Amino acid sequence: MEKKLHLLESFHARGSDGKDYMVHCYEHLALVETLSATPDQWEPTGQIEYKLADGHLVHVDQNDQMTIADSDIRLERSKSAA
Repeated sequence: MEKKLHLLESFHARGSDGKDYMVHCYEHLALVETLSATPDQWEPTGQIEYKLADGHLVHVDQNDQMTIADSDIRLERSKSAA
């Protein structure tokens, strides 16, 4: 099955280490095999993935708490200006 990522959103976050991070949220899409003449059709798989701008994975738990993979650094979404 062929897959690709679709960017849903990007946002700034502050780490528990005091640094600022850019987080990208992606949705996994899968290619739908059809016999029709329509061009490639991609559909969501229901899987969401968070990554830092540098490619490191970000884990998001059931309470929407974000942690950089393989570290103890917690992230908090920065408050946007109104």
